[in-house]
Amino acid sequence: MAEDHQMLIDGIKSFFEYDDEINIIGTVNNGEELVKLVSLKQPKLVITDIRMPKMDGIEATKIIKQKHPEIKVLAMTMFDQPNAIKQMLDAGATGYILKNSGVKMLSKAIISVANGETFFDPNVAFNFMNSYVDENVTVGKSEKVVLSNREKEILQLIAKGKTSKQISEELFIAKTTVDTHRKNMIRKLNLNGVNELMKYAIDKKYNF
Repeated sequence: MAEDHQMLIDGIKSFFEYDDEINIIGTVNNGEELVKLVSLKQPKLVITDIRMPKMDGIEATKIIKQKHPEIKVLAMTMFDQPNAIKQMLDAGATGYILKNSGVKMLSKAIISVANGETFFDPNVAFNFMNSYVDENVTVGKSEKVVLSNREKEILQLIAKGKTSKQISEELFIAKTTVDTHRKNMIRKLNLNGVNELMKYAIDKKYNF
């Protein structure tokens, strides 16, 4: 996995730590290190961002597919522009997912691409994607959850590692109010406790 934001890597690794199907065997923060890691570890699938230091994900994907055509590549990025999608597909990627789509969709994307399917995030440019769709393409389903502006504000601070007390002081509200918002978000998002809420907040940090 290649991603230049270590916090996002840590959040994804934590989410998949006890997953029976997905095992993350290595992480790096730039394209050059990704190419080296792939040669060393020979993974079944590579997850890569597009914009990274030293070498971007497009160039890294080209090199990986030239040297190891059997390895699948899944792009995980903030870019939903048709040109970015086309460049990654031309480089050899068979999956494209946005960072703000959530780890559940990432899990589905990983399994689909690893099984030889092409996976598109439902939020990418559909007018571009439709020209590529065939019977082997999987399109993820959006899972819309409506959070209030205050809940989004608190979620952003949770992603920064702030405690309920720190959040209450920053937003000038009672700590009990923050705790209530936490409980409401856990219920709305169908999560299992505060640890999953933290993982969700980290995963969604690019959507704030």
